[in-house]
Amino acid sequence: MIPTITLEEHFVSEAEAASAGQPPAIELYDATALWRKLRDLGDERIKDMDEGDVSFQVISHNAAYNSSDAEVCRKSNDELYGAITRNPTRFAGFATLPMGDAAAATEELERCVKELGFLGALVCNHARGEFYDGKRYHQFFAKLQELDVPLYLHPTNAWKDTSAHYEGNYRQEVSIALGGYLWGWHSETGLHFLRLFHGGLFDKFPKLKIVLGHNGEMLPFMIDRINNFYSRHPDQTRSLMTVWNENIWITTSGMFTVTPFATLIRSTSVDRILYSIDYPFEDNKDGQEFLKKLKRSGFVTDEEMEKICYKNAEKLLNFKLKALE
Repeated sequence: MIPTITLEEHFVSEAEAASAGQPPAIELYDATALWRKLRDLGDERIKDMDEGDVSFQVISHNAAYNSSDAEVCRKSNDELYGAITRNPTRFAGFATLPMGDAAAATEELERCVKELGFLGALVCNHARGEFYDGKRYHQFFAKLQELDVPLYLHPTNAWKDTSAHYEGNYRQEVSIALGGYLWGWHSETGLHFLRLFHGGLFDKFPKLKIVLGHNGEMLPFMIDRINNFYSRHPDQTRSLMTVWNENIWITTSGMFTVTPFATLIRSTSVDRILYSIDYPFEDNKDGQEFLKKLKRSGFVTDEEMEKICYKNAEKLLNFKLKALE
């Protein structure tokens, strides 16, 4: 079997659980089992990894619980660090950050990378409705570039100002789903990237590394159309496709069918595609079956499969899978 590194794999810390409490039941999930798996950083997680042929997880705090409180974030990162030290051949970490406070987020990012050895950060798509394209976040992106680590931009629930867009003549559960995993999470995260680009962030910080999940948060399907506009009305020194090809990485998290992958592989260099699961919201075994389908599809060669499964992640994260050393 080809080794696998997955990059969108979640937990909920003791500090955050105490602060926010258990989330409401989600129709798609066994709430009790989901909560147990989110809280586990040991035996059950490793068992699930082994059953789904996951060699190594880069674990991050569940973005729906990404607290704005700096002390809660610090405690969450310390808890994750403890789990990594107990299982260094199976786990690494992405920091959770208090993105509502750009200075505090910058400070905690530096601590997590330099002191805890984390490989980057995973953050919510917005901080109480605020995207990160404003100048006050430049210090944060400058630190990301200096540290040479990626930022994983992860969907989160619609803020109160936009949640009404998803309400209609249907059950409240449907409204929540439309604002979340059925549509809004993904379109809003794709929009965030476009805001960062159009705000000139990648001109100011040309070495930034941004990761988008779920096959690119709808962007691969739209990227040619969007680029057609920008190519006729350029506002930036570095073009959209330059940024797409040099600053963006895409994971397969939660997208386990070949049809959308066909769009991804035709719009994105195979060197920029990373295997991921979205555990425990998705099952490692479903990811395992997807890799088998992908291999049979003929869309990728054996060499490209290795890149997607682990080699691209090693390169992005400046990290070597210990099992192969």
